[in-house]
Amino acid sequence: MNYIKIADTTLSDPKSNLTFKQKLEIARKLERLGVDAVELPEVGAVKADTLLVRTAASFVKNSVLSVAATTSPAAIDRAAEALSTAVHPRIRIELPMTSSIMEYTLHKKQNKMCDYVSAMIAKAKTVCDDVEFVAVDATRAEEAFLKEAVKTAVEAGASKVTLCDDAAILLPDDFAAFVVRVTEVADVPVGVLCNNKNGVATAAAILAVKNGAACVKTSIGGEATPLREFGALIKDIRENYGIAADIRTTELHRTIDQIEWIINGKTRSVNAREIVDDGVRLSINDTIDTVRESIEKLGYDLSDEDIKKVYDEFLRIARKKNVGIKELDAIIASAALQVPETYTLENYVINSGNRISSSAQISLNREGRTVQGIAIGDGPIDAAFHAIEQIIGRRFELDDFSIQTVTQEKEAMGNALVRLRVGGRIYSGTGLSTDIIGASVRAYINAVNKIVYEED
Repeated sequence: MNYIKIADTTLSDPKSNLTFKQKLEIARKLERLGVDAVELPEVGAVKADTLLVRTAASFVKNSVLSVAATTSPAAIDRAAEALSTAVHPRIRIELPMTSSIMEYTLHKKQNKMCDYVSAMIAKAKTVCDDVEFVAVDATRAEEAFLKEAVKTAVEAGASKVTLCDDAAILLPDDFAAFVVRVTEVADVPVGVLCNNKNGVATAAAILAVKNGAACVKTSIGGEATPLREFGALIKDIRENYGIAADIRTTELHRTIDQIEWIINGKTRSVNAREIVDDGVRLSINDTIDTVRESIEKLGYDLSDEDIKKVYDEFLRIARKKNVGIKELDAIIASAALQVPETYTLENYVINSGNRISSSAQISLNREGRTVQGIAIGDGPIDAAFHAIEQIIGRRFELDDFSIQTVTQEKEAMGNALVRLRVGGRIYSGTGLSTDIIGASVRAYINAVNKIVYEED
C-alpha cells in the first residue's frame, strides 16, 4: 500500500480573516482528522504570530506543525523560536521560480537565485531538522533552472520538495509528466500543490501521486486541492490502486463541515450536512449535561467555555420553543468559537408598515452600560442596522446578507448571515432567532464584535 502524506494549507494564508481562537480550533480539528501536516504562515514581528504557533504546538502532537519562512533569514529565526515547543516542527522555504516574481519580491535575478535558495535552506537546517523547499509557480519556470534550484535545495539540506502549479496552467496528465521530469534530480520525497481554480486539482494531484509524488497539499475553502474531494477519492480508490492516507475518512465530511462553518460563519444546508432528525426535542428544563450529550452526538468537541455559550443560547431559544437536533446544530454554529462580546443585545423595537417609514430602536449593553440608537431605514432590517451603527459611532460596508430557515415547521428558527467589509477585510456574523429581524440584529452585532475585538 502506498501511503501518501497530506499537508493542509487552510491556515497558511497570512491575510486570513479568522480570529486567533478560530485558527486554533481549525488546527485542532485538522490534527484530530489525521492530516500529516498543519501549515501556518510566516511568523511576523508581532507577538500574536509567535503565540499562535506556540499555542497550536501545545495540542498538535501527531501532525507536523509547519511554518513558512520566505522573506529573510530573520524569518527563519522567528519560525524556529515559535516552533521551539512543537513535537514535529518543520520550516518551509517558499521561493518563487519565475523571473518576474523573483525580481519583484526578492529583487534577485535568476543567476543569483540558486545561491539564495542554498543559503536559505542551509540557514533553516541549522535550526530545524525538517526543512521543506517549496518551488512557487514552478510550472511557469524555465525547466532547466527549476531543476537546478531543486537540486541545489536538496544538496543544501532540504528534506522534502514541493512543486506548485499556482497558475493552474497544466492539465492533469501534463502536470504528472512535469513532476516526473523535475523530480529526476531529487532523491527526497516530492509533494505537489495544485491550484483548483479550473476544478481539476484533485485529478492533477492523484495523477502526480501515481507518478511518484509523495505528498499533496490540500485546503478547505482555499485554492489548493480540496481536502473533502481528495480525501473521499483516496477512500474510493484504495483497493483498486493501492493508494491510501492516514486521515480518518469516516470523520472527513463531518469535520470539514465543522471547519467550513468556522470559516464562513454559517452551516451548510441541512440536506448537504445530512443531519438526521432523530425526533429528540430538548426543552427549557434540560440541563447543560443533557445538551452536552446531544452536542457530542453531532460530532462536536467543544471546550467547556463554548459549551456554556451554546447552552446559554439554547436556553434563549428554548424559552420560546423546543429545540431539535438540526436547530441545536445551528445554535452551535452561532454561539461557539466566538470572540468576547463587547456589545450584547438588550432589546429592540421595530416599527414598519406600508404607510410609514421603517424605524428601529436598539438597546445594547457595553461594559455594563446601556447605549441606545434610533434610526429610520429602507425597511425594518436596514433601520435596525443603521441604529446599531449609530450606537457604534461608525458606518460599515455591508458585503453580504442572507437569511435561511433551519427547519420547516411553523415555528422555524431563522439563521441570518451578515458580512461586513472594513479596510479590505471581511467579518462575518451569524444570528439565530424565531423571527428574522431578531436573527439579523444578532448577526450584525456578532460581526461588529469581531471587528472591535480585532482592532483592539
